[in-house]
Amino acid sequence: MTEAPAKINLSLIVGPRRADGKHEVLTVLERVGLTDTVTVERAPGGRSEVVGFPDDTIVRAALESLRDAAGCDTSFLVTIDKRIPLAAGLGGGSSDAAAALRQANALLASPLPDAELLRLGAGLGADVPFFLEDGTRLGSGDGSTLAPLTLPTGYVVVLWLPEGESKRSTADVYAAFDDRGGADGFAARRQALLDALAGVSTVDDLADLPHNDLVTSPLSAELARLGAFRADVTGAGPTLYGLFTDPDEARRAAARLSRRGWAYATTTLEEG
Repeated sequence: MTEAPAKINLSLIVGPRRADGKHEVLTVLERVGLTDTVTVERAPGGRSEVVGFPDDTIVRAALESLRDAAGCDTSFLVTIDKRIPLAAGLGGGSSDAAAALRQANALLASPLPDAELLRLGAGLGADVPFFLEDGTRLGSGDGSTLAPLTLPTGYVVVLWLPEGESKRSTADVYAAFDDRGGADGFAARRQALLDALAGVSTVDDLADLPHNDLVTSPLSAELARLGAFRADVTGAGPTLYGLFTDPDEARRAAARLSRRGWAYATTTLEEG
């Protein structure tokens, strides 16, 4: 059994579409303590099965890619207890896939090396390699090229999925970005993020990181009004996050926001 955490993008800079159809990005990825539970066991028969979340596709794809790469016919039973909201910009599906890959690989007679798991993960989705590693990461390329980051984590994260908000498909979100010429000035914005990261020494400095290029929300101002020193949308949305230095203020904010949707107060996993 493995806890599969959600993530937030503390910054997301998006550039032009690449030759492979994906977009160039630079993003700061941080795990938070909202988790799904993923359990993988050996299963009899020739086909793996996922229970607990009938709409899953990515975990099934992860198991199939593992079996193909390992050249084996091992079957698995995966049980998912979902707590991370679906299609919310929190990476729940990618995290579940990474947790299933790790556990299933450990059950093989000849487990694949970590580098091969990372390769398989990148083929499933840009966020999967992040969840196969530990710690804060700076994602570049399509987001799956990862470098370690050390950032202060003495804050509480309030996640808010406002009532009535739903995510357009990721493809539609990126298409809208392209239509408005969002990639213009990418090099300068990319450098601004690198410069801001170089200047981070305290929690308060995280407020200076550039905000999400892909999606914005006027509701960020509501989190700021409730005491967040930084508020933004994570990933392709629609979930917002606010960073709070005062745990009590964060809990009060989450309680207030829960009247207008789903809200959850937690910490980064590095903070515990």
